[in-house]
Amino acid sequence: MTATPGLRIFGFPVDIRPGFVMLLALFAIIYSGQGRGELGLWLAGCVGLFTLIHELGHAFAARATGAEASIALDFLAGYASFEPTRPLKRWEHAGISLAGPAVQIILGVTVLALMGVNPLDTDQVYRSAPAIAVWWAGPLLGAINLAPILPLDGGNIVMSGLDVFLPGRSRTVMIYFSIVLTLVGLVVVARGNYVISPLFLIFPLVVQFQMLQHRRTQSAIDQHGSWQQWATTAEADAWSTGKTNDFPTGMAASPWFRAAQLQRAGRTTDAQVVLIGEFASDQPPNWLPPDAASTTELAVLVALLPRPLPSGNPYSEYVLASVLVRLARFDEAGRYAAASFGRNPGTMPAVVVAQCAAALNDDSLAINWLKAAFDSGTNLAGLAEAIDRRPEFSGLRTRPEVVELRYALASAT
Repeated sequence: MTATPGLRIFGFPVDIRPGFVMLLALFAIIYSGQGRGELGLWLAGCVGLFTLIHELGHAFAARATGAEASIALDFLAGYASFEPTRPLKRWEHAGISLAGPAVQIILGVTVLALMGVNPLDTDQVYRSAPAIAVWWAGPLLGAINLAPILPLDGGNIVMSGLDVFLPGRSRTVMIYFSIVLTLVGLVVVARGNYVISPLFLIFPLVVQFQMLQHRRTQSAIDQHGSWQQWATTAEADAWSTGKTNDFPTGMAASPWFRAAQLQRAGRTTDAQVVLIGEFASDQPPNWLPPDAASTTELAVLVALLPRPLPSGNPYSEYVLASVLVRLARFDEAGRYAAASFGRNPGTMPAVVVAQCAAALNDDSLAINWLKAAFDSGTNLAGLAEAIDRRPEFSGLRTRPEVVELRYALASAT
């Protein structure tokens, strides 16, 4: 939920989120109990103001390159996002990263000078709450932000330079370097008496590990071409090698594969439990159909299922119907898919019924079910792909009704 809908500063959309307000409130509460009642309020105000100024520095620098920028202020962090209108040079990326802390430091030092405070003399700084707040929120946090670690601005500046020597790999190298340097810094700060708390290094460390996980995910997607293809390849590899550790985050090997493993180990009852249990699940599916399994393996697993065949989860019903089609048990598959459609009308069970009708040479029935698949409208892209690719429909593709349906699909998708 946005806390500040429609707020613009110097033309930049600014989203001040509840977490940022909570952060400032924490500063006000925690530091007001340090023997200086006004310190908390001064810190809250200065952190809020200098964080906004910092992000405006990024935003103005981005605007200078022709990019569209926006600002979001959240708990423990501010973000200046921008959409380039042209490819940016490395020095432009570095300049945008540098602009935020540079403005923050320069403005903080200027304010302290106007207050008659030398920012390099801690004795002068600690004479008043306003001086402490300005020094801490301005020059100090600005300097910390120039540390050469991600996701801080200093890390992004270093990464822009590193990309000259390691194009395409600089981000990965920088993430690992940042993790090592942050861990070292965490140990050093925890053992010494420093101005900053070790807690300030926990936040970038958490973000760094998130960046590393995202980088690994993106590398895998780049390797496979798409997230869907990555999951498909992982399922196929599981059937061929038995390994299940290469799936995308959140995805798992199909219950058909797990049941096959149990069946091979002689644990028939456990295999039945795995297969049947998936029909009782009300969770969104996190697995793909067992397309890589052989028909021999699938026939063994289908034989484990009770009669009448189990029902419940619509996705599991669709997969079972598709397995029956692969086994050329068209009459059984068609009746099961039709019953599934009756319980949960959807495009794909109707497609399976149409497949079975076409395989049994009942073209009129197949066309009617294709129309039902279209009318249900739950997966029109899947319907178009099925008409174009599934072999059972090869004799129907030139029928006027199917040509018209395919034209309607092209218009709809």
